[in-house]
Amino acid sequence: MVESERYDITEEQWERIKDFFPQQKTGRPTKISNRDAFNAVIWLSRTGSPWRDLPRHYGPWQTVYSRWRIWTDSGLLDDSGLLERIFQALGIDPDRENMSLDSITIKVHQKAFGAQKKSRCDFPNQAIGISRGGRTTKIHALADGLGNPIKFILTGGQVHDAKAAIEVLAGIDLTDVNIIADKAYGTKEIMEYINASEGSFTIPPKANPKDPWECDFYAYCERHLIENFFNQLKEYRRIATRFDKLC
Repeated sequence: MVESERYDITEEQWERIKDFFPQQKTGRPTKISNRDAFNAVIWLSRTGSPWRDLPRHYGPWQTVYSRWRIWTDSGLLDDSGLLERIFQALGIDPDRENMSLDSITIKVHQKAFGAQKKSRCDFPNQAIGISRGGRTTKIHALADGLGNPIKFILTGGQVHDAKAAIEVLAGIDLTDVNIIADKAYGTKEIMEYINASEGSFTIPPKANPKDPWECDFYAYCERHLIENFFNQLKEYRRIATRFDKLC
């Protein structure tokens, strides 16, 4: 077995997502299959290697990169790109009793910023900001009761967690769902949004609120699941450190 193949998706996993990929043209020979290209992207994400260092058995790196840009560009106009549809399909039947909300900041490598304001995909917001830690990107995520991701958005690293919270929660059915988050999310707007959505929240109050509320710290311990998710996510080195200019 080739060393790089240990990151490849299984046959069962491919069967679940293969129909989301566009049919390859049959008029001319195809250099690589969609499955090989997808495995190549996973290998790159996990190892953090440059595109040019892609193992040869995956195929030409230029072909893999072109395929990747087609997949990522597919959702720029209607927010329903191929990768978004795959993510939603794999996230069906979540554990809805408790959902955890949090964010994590990733360092942007010096080669990742400086993209043209109008790239070839005309996507100006590349979610790179300047904060105390330098140039950073922040991942805001919502995870279910098993620690599996339900939704995430990207912002610049300087964006406060509370500013992005409602956007993360938007479109999620919060009926009878308990949102667990740290005290940074304890704002009037967020709590009112959750209540209006017929959900509840477990968010500890800050040290000096005018009207402190009770917090079930036993339930609050479940927030470790989203921390575990972020720890696993950062096993992918291209996510732990951002190397690419384009999202």
